[in-house]
Amino acid sequence: MKKLINSPESVVADALRGMAAAHPGLRVEAERGIVTRAGGGPAAGQSAGRVAVLSGGGSGHEPLHAGFVGRGMLAAAVAGPVFTSPVPDNIARATCAVDAGAGVLHVVKNYTGDILNFTMAAEDCEDEGVQVEQVVVDDDVAVARTANGPGRRGTGATLFVEKIAGALAEEGAPLAEVAAVARKVNENARSYGVALTSCTTPAKGSPNFTLGEDEIELGIGIHGEPGRERRKVMTAAETAEAMLDAILDDLPEAAGAPVILLVNGLGGTPPVELYIMRAEVERVLDDRGITVARSLVGNYVTSLDMAGCTLTLCRADEELLRLWDAPVDTPSLRWGC
Repeated sequence: MKKLINSPESVVADALRGMAAAHPGLRVEAERGIVTRAGGGPAAGQSAGRVAVLSGGGSGHEPLHAGFVGRGMLAAAVAGPVFTSPVPDNIARATCAVDAGAGVLHVVKNYTGDILNFTMAAEDCEDEGVQVEQVVVDDDVAVARTANGPGRRGTGATLFVEKIAGALAEEGAPLAEVAAVARKVNENARSYGVALTSCTTPAKGSPNFTLGEDEIELGIGIHGEPGRERRKVMTAAETAEAMLDAILDDLPEAAGAPVILLVNGLGGTPPVELYIMRAEVERVLDDRGITVARSLVGNYVTSLDMAGCTLTLCRADEELLRLWDAPVDTPSLRWGC
């Protein structure tokens, strides 16, 4: 394993210290994995009387979540060890720090550890008089919806939820409305991923799974989980078609409606390949009568050094597009400022 680290045990804290040095607009408690806005209102960078949007989860998906802390998006993010949920005490500490009297929205990816730890933290904060709402993101169509079991994984739609809910919170909307728009985004968003290689976690030091030189994995998760099927290497055009088939089979109402699109790198894919995928996605969606109203291309929800990409589509009405376009100023997403 060749990585620019000091030790597997210090990866997260070391990275957060680097983030603090690079972005003085953030307040970072590196050992606790807590990142909040620096300065500002009576709480940690949060204006009085406004809802705070907080998210978090295991590290290894950067810039999610800490890279999206700032005006118009998150008030705070809490990072756990690589691919492991942060502990409830740290989530509760961050939640109480950013509460400015209007409550806190927790945006939680649908993984068992995240759900349990964020729920326990919310209960602790409510005992202290902080109102907390939780919205669970479960957009990954590679996992079937079932009556029992953990359900679908949260992936690329997390970015959409954080941006749009953060914009509405910035406008001063009450907690119930911010939570409602977050759920609306999740209900209208679907994602699917493909891997060309596995990722290597610092603690393990070897790939989570092995692919042959002529193989790709369809339907992978962002924690290095194997996918739903393995195929021979395909062209970018064929890969885009296979990924969009899976998404649109689960989002049939997308035809004729504008969508927000994310072509997301998983950490090990160069921009030139992501832009090739963006062109192929445009071709497929155009053939199906779907208009891309807004899009992002780049590394936003990664899986360490995995080569591959995820696609996320979100059906968008005028409200969602307006909130998407609202100003945002974070280390990893910025416009309109």
